[in-house]
Amino acid sequence: VNLDLIYGTPGERDSDLARSLDAVLEAGVDHVSAYALIVEDGTALARRVRRGELPAPDDDVLAARYEMIDARLESAGLTWYEVSNWAAADDPSARCAHNLGYWDGGDWWGAGPGAHSHVGGVRWWNIKHPARYASVLADGALPVAGSEALTAADIHTELVMLTVRLRTGLPLAVLDRGERAAAATVVADGLAVRHGDHLILTDRGRLLADAVVRAILLGSEAE
Repeated sequence: VNLDLIYGTPGERDSDLARSLDAVLEAGVDHVSAYALIVEDGTALARRVRRGELPAPDDDVLAARYEMIDARLESAGLTWYEVSNWAAADDPSARCAHNLGYWDGGDWWGAGPGAHSHVGGVRWWNIKHPARYASVLADGALPVAGSEALTAADIHTELVMLTVRLRTGLPLAVLDRGERAAAATVVADGLAVRHGDHLILTDRGRLLADAVVRAILLGSEAE
């Protein structure tokens, strides 16, 4: 059983997050996902932030909240296996097989309005509006809004982006020479460690996971 947390919402205090964590742990779940608030363009929240009615999420505050979440969950026996996901440390089956399928580049079919699918290197997404989706389906047509065929470069980028976030780490064998050099710099900067033939984020590296991904991928361009 999983519970999701979104942290860093406008007006949130440390005490608010602490109460949320208390509720999560009291519920006795064996999996927790925690995501920092992202202000998406085109939303009412984005408009309010743009007008100055609400503050934009502060990166330093978000980092502190992440560390707070990690410490509380770890102390309760839930250990991270992906940057934003924690599961019972003594039960590997508590990890979300559904999400691991995404992160490992597997195939999946999505059903329903707006659902995404990926099979054999082709990704497609359904019509978002429920009424339009139902109408197209009733006419006997596929309710697909668009699709894309992933290139080798796309697949490589997503492999680096997703596996570097896993506790099992990024396999160094998939990197080219420039990316390996960039990975060595990431290690020297204390953002990751090399464990066998994998690159694994440190605690600080988890806070800067996106920057680690960019550094490694830009290493290939610099080569």
